[in-house]
Amino acid sequence: MQEKNRDFALSALFIDLGTGDVQKTTFDPDLSCSFLGGRGIAAGLLAQQPSAGPLEDDAPLIFSTGPLTGSRIPASARMMISAFSPLTGAVCSCSVGGRLAIMMKRAGIDLIRITGRSKNRTVIEIDNQDVRLITSTIPVDAPLSSIFDSYRSFKGSVAAAGHAAFLGCRYASIMVDGSFASGRGGLGRVMAAKNLQAVAIRGSGKTKVYDREQENLARTDIIRLFDASPAIMGRSGISRYGTAALVDLMASRRIMPTANFRRTFFEDYRSFSATRIREKENPKHHACHGCPIACKKKAGRDIPEFETLSHFGALNENADLASIIEANTICNEIGVDTITAAATIACLAEIRLQRYTGNALTGKVREITSAKGDGELLRMGSAVLARELGAPEKSMSVKSLEMPAYDPRGVYGMALAYCTSTRGACHLRAYPIAHEILRKPVSTDRFSFSGKARIIKIAEDLNAVVDTIGACKFAFLGASLEEYAKGLSAVTGLSYDTHDLLKIGDDIYTLERYINTLRGFTRKDDYLPQRFYTEAGSHGPGIDINPIDSKDFEEALDRYYRIRGCNADGTITKERIRRLGI
Repeated sequence: MQEKNRDFALSALFIDLGTGDVQKTTFDPDLSCSFLGGRGIAAGLLAQQPSAGPLEDDAPLIFSTGPLTGSRIPASARMMISAFSPLTGAVCSCSVGGRLAIMMKRAGIDLIRITGRSKNRTVIEIDNQDVRLITSTIPVDAPLSSIFDSYRSFKGSVAAAGHAAFLGCRYASIMVDGSFASGRGGLGRVMAAKNLQAVAIRGSGKTKVYDREQENLARTDIIRLFDASPAIMGRSGISRYGTAALVDLMASRRIMPTANFRRTFFEDYRSFSATRIREKENPKHHACHGCPIACKKKAGRDIPEFETLSHFGALNENADLASIIEANTICNEIGVDTITAAATIACLAEIRLQRYTGNALTGKVREITSAKGDGELLRMGSAVLARELGAPEKSMSVKSLEMPAYDPRGVYGMALAYCTSTRGACHLRAYPIAHEILRKPVSTDRFSFSGKARIIKIAEDLNAVVDTIGACKFAFLGASLEEYAKGLSAVTGLSYDTHDLLKIGDDIYTLERYINTLRGFTRKDDYLPQRFYTEAGSHGPGIDINPIDSKDFEEALDRYYRIRGCNADGTITKERIRRLGI
């Protein structure tokens, strides 16, 4: 990295809901350049309180934008919401779209750090430089759409926690602008524990760009690469079909989790495929601010993403598209993570030797916020539910976070990535599906751990950077970090190259793992459920989905630890901690 732009300093609001104190501050330029924003600066703040309980008053809830937010660099309107997870106890940060990041930037805010607990249910209203803490008059059981509707004339952006969060659901989400979810890990529960119902932000300022000419060149290069990418703009790409385009592909590769991961192929997967959705719903494009990909789809209401389609579909052996869409709508209205909700219902179904499909499935989703039926059990998430019912092995989770819609027996890179992820079973800390299935940038053997430890480590570092600069991971199915480094340099005046950014990503990911170490996580938490080492998946024509060899997995995990700078027990070495500067 060359000489730093000394004018680059992150602007922050520190809000204590217990005292009502609001402080406006600016981070030191060296700290700002080291962490850049987004996930990086959030990790730095969480590291200041590494042992805080997720629901304690002093545990921070952090909203942080990236340095590209508000620029003309494509697919850069993302931001991070971060805290300690009440579902897992680990570090948790979620990338979320919508207009919240843009409104924060236009109000001159890079980061909001919220601590304390309000005596009354509260809404934080930010109108440019004016910050108000208002006692909420919105009923706690109001559907989230009514909260967003009530702020329509505000003409800003709103993040809100729903009824499930205030009932103590451990996987409650934070919804943004009605359609965008900070879903995983239960950050909505953290928000509710602070008695904070919503954050509404309106900004009318302009974001600064260091070099407009270079910004435009970087933008042109990135859009050209998007247009050339079949995965993004192709006939079956995510721009045309949304993430539902993955349904057929994952089914054909025999990696579609079915019946709570007892099988890996669902015979009726076409009932919720992208083409069926197009025929039945005729959805329209819906995008984050300024994004040319427009991967989200709406047909009056939100069309579910791939993970939601697959889990409310195959994972629960449900072929009823209408009930899948309805389940997604209910989750968005009550504010819960669709992946964990669907996986928890599937776990309960296996324990009880039942199936919940169609109306029975949507009925279970409604029970999450009900005093009747299985609501109390379902609000726990699958790991605690399974322990309570005496069958902990039925929870398909890592670090108590439920696995997404890629069965690891058919994608060994994903098997390793689920386990090394700092927030639990997650496909977004690394995304080996890109090379193991989509064959981008190159193809790797999906049934081998060879080379995967280093590939996963690099992917984790890359995605930490993507989450830090405010970009969308889908962009990297076409463009690369080289183009985004040029865009970052143009926007900020900070001369970073790919190597510099990957070094920052390595520091961020290692710091997150170190925080988890201080919170009691070790090697014992880096394993898949036993099912994946002992039970085969669903074989298909020319495809055998065998159990993962536990010895091969152990060797891959050992290699990962050496590359990441960990001891054999998964904790960070003293030398690597020293280099972090902690």
